[in-house]
Amino acid sequence: MTPAEAKKRHDRLVAEIRRHDLAYYVEAKPVISDRDYDRLSHDLLDLEANFPELVTPDSPTQRVGGEPLKAFRPVRHLLPMLSLDNTYSREEVVNFVKRIHKLLPGETLEWAVEPKVDGVAVSLRYQEGRLAIGATRGDGMTGDDITANLKTIRSVPMKLNHPGFLEARGEVFLTKSGFEKLNAERQAAGAEVFANPRNAAAGSLKQLDPRIVAKRPLDVVFYGLGKLENGPHPATHADALDWLKSLGFKTPQKIWRCHSADELMAAIDELDRLRRGFPYETDGAVIKLNDFAQRERAGFTAKAPRWAIAYKYAAERAQTRLRGITIQVGRTGALTPVAELDPVFLAGSTISRATLHNEDEIKRKDIRIGDAVLIEKAGEVIPAVVGVVPEKRPAGAAPFDFAAHIHGKCPVCGGPVSRDPKYVVWRCENIQCPAQATRRLEFFAARGALDIESIGGIVADKLVERNLVREPLDLFGLKAEVLAALNLGAADAPRVFGAKNAAKALHAIERARTAPLSRWLFALAIPDVGKATARDLALFHQTIEDVSSSPLLKDVLDYHDNLSRLPSLRRDHLDRCQPLKDKTAEAANRLLQAGFAAPSQNKAEAGKRRDRGIVTRIGPVVAKSVLDFFASSAGREILARMKALGVHPAVEKVSAGRTDALPLAGKSFVLTGTLPTMTREQASARIESLGGKVTGSVSGNTDFLLAGAEAGSKLEKARQLGVKVIDEAEFLKMG
Repeated sequence: MTPAEAKKRHDRLVAEIRRHDLAYYVEAKPVISDRDYDRLSHDLLDLEANFPELVTPDSPTQRVGGEPLKAFRPVRHLLPMLSLDNTYSREEVVNFVKRIHKLLPGETLEWAVEPKVDGVAVSLRYQEGRLAIGATRGDGMTGDDITANLKTIRSVPMKLNHPGFLEARGEVFLTKSGFEKLNAERQAAGAEVFANPRNAAAGSLKQLDPRIVAKRPLDVVFYGLGKLENGPHPATHADALDWLKSLGFKTPQKIWRCHSADELMAAIDELDRLRRGFPYETDGAVIKLNDFAQRERAGFTAKAPRWAIAYKYAAERAQTRLRGITIQVGRTGALTPVAELDPVFLAGSTISRATLHNEDEIKRKDIRIGDAVLIEKAGEVIPAVVGVVPEKRPAGAAPFDFAAHIHGKCPVCGGPVSRDPKYVVWRCENIQCPAQATRRLEFFAARGALDIESIGGIVADKLVERNLVREPLDLFGLKAEVLAALNLGAADAPRVFGAKNAAKALHAIERARTAPLSRWLFALAIPDVGKATARDLALFHQTIEDVSSSPLLKDVLDYHDNLSRLPSLRRDHLDRCQPLKDKTAEAANRLLQAGFAAPSQNKAEAGKRRDRGIVTRIGPVVAKSVLDFFASSAGREILARMKALGVHPAVEKVSAGRTDALPLAGKSFVLTGTLPTMTREQASARIESLGGKVTGSVSGNTDFLLAGAEAGSKLEKARQLGVKVIDEAEFLKMG
């Protein structure tokens, strides 16, 4: 066979296989047997083996998966992939329709209703008819490049009859039958089974080896368009789906077009009856304005489009038997009871464990071992025991005694436990408890804490599992070669972290040495200290050592303690009362002078007590938590290790503790669009560190709108209200 003849045969085989892929995977109407299809595929493989120059990136043979990747590279979305607001309330759907009528008064509205596929959102870009990039949704602004994995899905078109630029958006899922088959194979091989089809799909797309992905029964349904150039621009959602289908994309099996709230309800109910027959899991109905021009006028909120909403169906329930109760230990040491159940199939997955929440919930529902219990998936995600069937209770079933069950000890480390008298949770008091190691590490490295890239999820699990990290500060002792060789897979299927990922992680770890003090205080997971509290502490203290023995926090404790004792003193003991009043007033004066407290606005109450009524920036519970944390042996060890490791958090303290001296004090900001060099979280953190505050919507009280590329409806509203609009360059000059 000459090269020219081979090229002709190659073109014929490729075209024929693509036709059969469309018929089988998209239209569900196969026209040849599996055996005949396999013969065509083998013919193409043989031909490309003899004439390798004929192999192209979009050849059907390339769907089997290429060489393993070292890492997923980030992909910036051309248009944000926003999530949808959702509701379980039919009344809220009616209110949603009313809101859109108010936004678009006098206009005739048509709605499209389609199944909400329970999968993983993806975006596919086609350039000149060829698949160029496929990415996950990620945080809505940036996702992971999973092109190699998406190519293994037979229903993903590799080539389109469209010469321009097209971005299609859809949901990757695992079919119900495929999920059961995959789990059966994993169970037979002794591997851990997946919890549900969505987890299986997400786990598959995270594989760095496309050859593994090719073996998973993944599919995809496309529900919309992103950026579009050089081609037809559909006027409605229904038109867009029809066009996508004509190009070879699999679209929702059925959509409804409605013109009123009553018609929407009828469509939602009909979909609920039909969805169990779909090949994929659905957990709701997506309602969208059909007309694209009306969508533009309706606009967006900070997180979601105003013109769409997801109605979530009520969680399915199932009945099974409670075989036992085990106790899990979380990152903060919280002890959570977990129900061990006779396996039961519910909402697409087999459930054998469910949360019981806490001791009080067990008592309130009178849940006993041996009971017939009702379970449901909250939002069809987390299984929970919601009640018992009393008439099926076995004789002799005793009330569950939480304290007796744990014998006063942590089930993991054997350390002491106690129940917080103010809340309903039992906690392990041993901060070194191994059960808390992974979650402490993930929390420490999270974006809102020290923002240490790549340390989270499976990486955190493996660092702890391989005994490379027991405490978060151990990260600062990691070596490049050790981290690069970290096996994220199994012994028989290794998947190393890699030198490139290790270098990125170590760079982020090094950067964290001088992260702002507020981030460090938050990252250490001090009880009762959230982001706002951590920032308040950082504004009034120079170093972490200053916080650990803070006179201000001691004054907060003294003030509130003395104040609580004053009413109990009898009037005839004035000689004892006056010194206590003096001490209370002295503590109040010190806190006021430092700016760590403000005069109480409740003048009547302050006058009744005849003391310096103040409101402290941080309350006594938090002050005690902070001081107790650093006074503990674990807290003292953390301070010593930070010093030995050369960790010096950046100073954020303001002059004389006065936050009104900060450059953005009292200023309100709203963010919109994509900034050139900063994420929204980074910009928000900078605003707050400089004394400003960030809100979600533009109003007359907004001082500045920080706008980036592709700014939404907030920009127009800001101009209408006369709010000053600034870009990133101008914003950076304000600090």
